[in-house]
Amino acid sequence: MSAMNSAEIVTIRPEKTTMTKQQLPNFVGISGATTGAKHLSMNLVIIPPGGAAQPHVHRGYETAIYLLEGRVETRYGPGLRKSVIHEAGDFIFIPADVPHQPVNLSTTESAKALVARNDPNEQESVVVYDPAADS
Repeated sequence: MSAMNSAEIVTIRPEKTTMTKQQLPNFVGISGATTGAKHLSMNLVIIPPGGAAQPHVHRGYETAIYLLEGRVETRYGPGLRKSVIHEAGDFIFIPADVPHQPVNLSTTESAKALVARNDPNEQESVVVYDPAADS
């Protein structure tokens, strides 16, 4: 049975992380490559203690996040001049094309988030962002 058969339910049990363009460990879950999804992806992202993603943009795609564990400051907007703090249990929406950078506020514990996008090949739309370019 093929994972690409849209009439079948597919289960993914990732055993190891992969590194994203954002420089965060990621358990790849649902994607075009793993399940044949055509319009979405969903992954478990880990932000190590004291860690941060590379500033980035998802060109043309929205992001929905559920913060499972930790406290994260998300810097966003032109030059990353705006900021919001999220805690475990928060649902977070990031519109398409908004520059952002999540930062784990704990130096001792990882932050974990379930991340979904309306992009089945979510790493292809990731563009590293230089905040100095908007200063």
